[in-house]
Order: sequence, then structure tokens, then C-alpha cells
Amino acid sequence: MASKKILFLVGDYVEDLEIMVPFQALAAVGHQVFAVCPDKKPGDIIRTAVHDFEGDQTYSEKRGHNFVLNADFALVKTADYDALVIPGGRSPEYLRLNGRLLEIVREFDAAKKPIAAICHGPQILAAAGILKGRTSMSYAAVKPDVIAAGSSWCEISAGADNSVIDGNLITAPAWPAHPAWIRDILKVLGTKIEL
Repeated sequence: MASKKILFLVGDYVEDLEIMVPFQALAAVGHQVFAVCPDKKPGDIIRTAVHDFEGDQTYSEKRGHNFVLNADFALVKTADYDALVIPGGRSPEYLRLNGRLLEIVREFDAAKKPIAAICHGPQILAAAGILKGRTSMSYAAVKPDVIAAGSSWCEISAGADNSVIDGNLITAPAWPAHPAWIRDILKVLGTKIEL
């Protein structure tokens, strides 16, 4: 299997599990993974948030880990990467205000490179204008954004542990969907794992 270069777009208070688990899982199968954040450099940290489902009307939030960035946002060239991953949490709501970040998303989509987004990550896809005519999933509270952007929101009766592929786009509702979402990312990347 040829190693792929995968770019993660992240920011402070990204959902802890949605950066840590896919970043490590994709590295574990031999891919090169790089995390960038606007206005930060390699070696800088972002703070994560742990979102949990504890029976309240919405998720609860606790302080997570520090995550060390390993690439420079200012130097990102889409041509250097094979795929894009956008975790959820609170960071997508402000990252979508960054014009260059939205350009990066559009460039990946125009090149038909895999784009994987989870939870609140589709807020960035919506702001980039790449959801029109597509089918996608997101955290339930992001459904209005996804629909307003022209996407069909995939309603899966089996719960929040599923993922959907639409061409180069792989989306899922939240971290309980990691097994399906990461499996779908690997499928779209063409990654074969021998057991």
C-alpha cells in the first residue's frame, strides 16, 4: 500500500476524540498525517474539548488534551496532499470564517480528493459551498446548516454510529461513528489492511 498524505484542519476546542482517534488510526495504517491551524505553527498546541452524551438536551463539554500541530497552515498547498479530514467540536464554527481555509476545502473538492468531515465539521463544508446536490451527515444540530447549503441530510435509522459516502465526501454524525467513518475513509483512500 502506498502511503498517503492526509491533511487535518483543526483549531482550538476541536472535539478531542475526533482529532486524536482518526489522526492516530490513519498514522497506524501507514499514512502520513499533518494537522494545521490558521495563525499557528508546527509545535504550537491547540486545546481540545471532550463532548459527551449524558442524557441532557445537548452534549456536555469538558476540557480535553493539548494536541501538538505538526505542519504550517500558511504553507499548505493542496497538491501536496491526498485527502482532507475535518473534525468537529467547536472549532468549525469559527474556522469557517477563514477565507484561505475555505479555499483549501474547495481546492480538495475540485480535485476530487477525499474529504472526510464529522460532527460539526460539515459547517465548514457548508461555508465552502461544496454540499449542493450532495448527501451528507452531521451532528443533528448542524442539520439546518447542511440542508441550507443544498445537501440532502442522510437520515439513518440505526443511530449515530454510521457514515455516508457521496463521491469523494465521507461524513458522519459524531465520534460514536468512528468505526464506520474511519473504515469509509480507508475505503475511499483505497487502503487495504491485511489481517
